[in-house]
Amino acid sequence: MEAMELKEILSELKSGERIWEAEETVIIIKSMIEHIGSSDGELRDQLIYSWFYHLIIKKNLLDQDLLKELLEVALKDLLLKGIGEKDTDTVFTRSFTTLLIALILSRDNEDDFLSQDVILQVKNKIVDYINLEKDLRGYIPSKGWAHSVAHVADTLDELIKSKKVDEKYFGEILNALWDKVLVSTTVYIHEEEERILVPILEMLERGLEIKEIQSLLQQIPDELHKQKMLVKEEEYWYLYANCKSFLKSFLIEVQKRPKLYPLQKSIEDCLESEWNLMS
Repeated sequence: MEAMELKEILSELKSGERIWEAEETVIIIKSMIEHIGSSDGELRDQLIYSWFYHLIIKKNLLDQDLLKELLEVALKDLLLKGIGEKDTDTVFTRSFTTLLIALILSRDNEDDFLSQDVILQVKNKIVDYINLEKDLRGYIPSKGWAHSVAHVADTLDELIKSKKVDEKYFGEILNALWDKVLVSTTVYIHEEEERILVPILEMLERGLEIKEIQSLLQQIPDELHKQKMLVKEEEYWYLYANCKSFLKSFLIEVQKRPKLYPLQKSIEDCLESEWNLMS
């Protein structure tokens, strides 16, 4: 199905001019997958993603075998499409594929139809993806949201909520997320740091030890000092801004959660050390 035909069908479904017919499911879903990375922001975000949410989460209209097939296609064919590229449209495919995976994980958290082996395969693929993703753009004029970092953070949040993901895997997930804070190639301006925090806070709720976070916090000033000697001045200030925004957001969240109060001083000390580096 061509993109314009799909857009027309999904628009009619959204407006109520058309009703979802079960016999059309496979054809429409196949086309939604084909165009999941469209550079047309309305089609990609407001229609394809919104309809996946409607079908998988809100109405639970897709059978479990179809969801398993979608997950397999997402992991095998879509998640790493164009990986390593920057400033190209392939980021839309990768980023919105992670959102589709998040929806399937959320449904599994409710209905328990994926095996632990499959869930751990998803974990491995998503960690590989976040480590390899280089295109960190948020909103792209005329094309809409890419937001790869925010979207993969959402996916990891759903993964962490799974009872099939043991605490022993939290360390590698935490490190992958933390590395996306310490970036100097761009400065986050679309609240990426807040989205990164969501799965980190979920891990803390599920048993990640506070000392693991404290250890990483203690390393930030040294990392900033090291990078100041290695990267261009502009890139250093990108890194500095990303760290500072993340720490401030983290401090706000910690202050809401009494069990995380021991982290408050660690974050404040880190912020003070950052200020000294700036002076």
